Amino acid sequence: MSKELFSPVIETERLTIRALMAHDAESLLEIFSDPEVMRYWNTAPWTSIEDALDFIAQSSGAMQRQEAIILGMYLKSTGKLAGKCMLFSYDSASRRAEIGFGLSRACWGKGYINEAGEALIQYGFNVLGLRRIEAEIDPDNQSSAKALEKLGFSREGLLRQRWEVNGTVSDSAMYGRLVSDHPAQHGQHPES
Repeated sequence: MSKELFSPVIETERLTIRALMAHDAESLLEIFSDPEVMRYWNTAPWTSIEDALDFIAQSSGAMQRQEAIILGMYLKSTGKLAGKCMLFSYDSASRRAEIGFGLSRACWGKGYINEAGEALIQYGFNVLGLRRIEAEIDPDNQSSAKALEKLGFSREGLLRQRWEVNGTVSDSAMYGRLVSDHPAQHGQHPES
């Protein structure tokens, strides 16, 4: 499989979705040092520019090794970084991957996750040939649950006491979407 497939540039109505660059480190740190943004993550909020630079380097390496697609979401209106979206835990033999998002608090409630998410899902199904995309969230994270359901994911189960971060133990709700799921399940209308 071509390495370019793991570093796409995806255009949506309001977003350009592309690989993160070193000059994005300050914007990334601003987003992911926010305790509210990181509230339901399985890692603590970032504390230094090195956290952001390490994330960019690790993301680039994972994409070069064809293990993940980790992209920044940039607002077309301003060019500002709104967050990140990713397909990770890629398993080519099983044709599946996990999807994840992180969004600046200033961008919450504007539909960016749905816009970027559907574009990334379609890329995974149509370009990478995925059969299944999974998501794992804290069951208390109602915003993420609603976003996943709007994107056509079905809740498939609960993994009890899956994570411990800073002494706090939490469960994980598991979601899945199949390429064969009916388009109506995704809030889309079938082509006539």
